[in-house]
Amino acid sequence: MSKRKEFFSVIKRIQSFKYAFSGIFHLLKNEHNAWIHVLAAIIAIAGGILLDINWVEWLFVLGTICLVFSLELINTSIERLCDTVTLDNNVHIKQAKDLAAGAVLMAAFFAIIVAGVIFYNHWEEIF
Repeated sequence: MSKRKEFFSVIKRIQSFKYAFSGIFHLLKNEHNAWIHVLAAIIAIAGGILLDINWVEWLFVLGTICLVFSLELINTSIERLCDTVTLDNNVHIKQAKDLAAGAVLMAAFFAIIVAGVIFYNHWEEIF
């Protein structure tokens, strides 16, 4: 049994954005760690403005912010899916959750390194 292929619809593509924004709003409303990332992003953006970083540095700063938030969204979706499968102790579910959380942590460490390298070089110029 095959699904009938639908024609491309601009309206349906535009409407699909509502689901993506819904996911972002869900993350910000329900996940405390997301607010830590928001605070870090605000500090990084303010630092970039104050230190007048160049466009390549902005790409790295904004890219790492997007990377961290993207992985936080994926981590949250994995946690929700795992909790739907079972709330019982399950070694595989625990590993899946831990791995997803580890991906966020790795991205956050990378973001700190990027910010440190970029802001340290500009900080020296000022002082």
